Amino acid sequence: MTILVPVKRVLDPYAKVKPLADGSGLDVATVKYEINPFDEIAMEEAVRHKERNPDTRIVAVSIGTAAVEEQLRKALAIGADEAIHIETEDALDSRVVAHELAALADEMKPDLILMGKQATDEDNNQAGQRLAAKLGWPQATFASKVEIQGDQLTVTRETDAGEETLQMALPAVVTTDLRLNEPRYIALPGIIKARSKPLSKRGRMTDTQPFIKTTSVASPPARSAGRKVASAQELAAAVKASGVLG
Repeated sequence: MTILVPVKRVLDPYAKVKPLADGSGLDVATVKYEINPFDEIAMEEAVRHKERNPDTRIVAVSIGTAAVEEQLRKALAIGADEAIHIETEDALDSRVVAHELAALADEMKPDLILMGKQATDEDNNQAGQRLAAKLGWPQATFASKVEIQGDQLTVTRETDAGEETLQMALPAVVTTDLRLNEPRYIALPGIIKARSKPLSKRGRMTDTQPFIKTTSVASPPARSAGRKVASAQELAAAVKASGVLG
């Protein structure tokens, strides 16, 4: 079995960032980058499957500038067998990512694409769904449990109404949620082994252009100061006076 795990380079989710003075983007001069946390969960799940089924091959892939090699090396340290860097300086959105991954999947023929449900930088939650539609594969999003038996896949997913269990045939696309697993600590031996694992580079395979363009970035308006109330009646009166209830 071959599992393809896309990973995205994102700003450290715990870092505090501010817009540039001209609003053209974020000031990231001193901020570090990480693997998108949901993608790291996907990689962890792929590695756990390989530990149960040693014939599994895990391929990490990332799209972007030379900087994404750092995140691909981390994916190799977690347990990926090899990595593919699709090199580009082009602007990317979910549409472009889905088209590029679909082209790679058409070439590689993986049994499963396991990826984060969304990236923490833009929170679009679109790439996995677009990819499945482009490939014509079944999909399961927001996975909290993944079981593979032969060419059949059972996924428990989280919905607003509770848990839903889906069954489908491979190949398929699965996007991971937070409750699927807890990514492991990367030990020194894994980091050392990652240096000798193959990391190939290639150019873009499609000429798809993004539909979305960031025009400006600004901080949210400052919140007004709160105040204490002495009773529920005073609170109700204050809410009514504010007009928020229409």
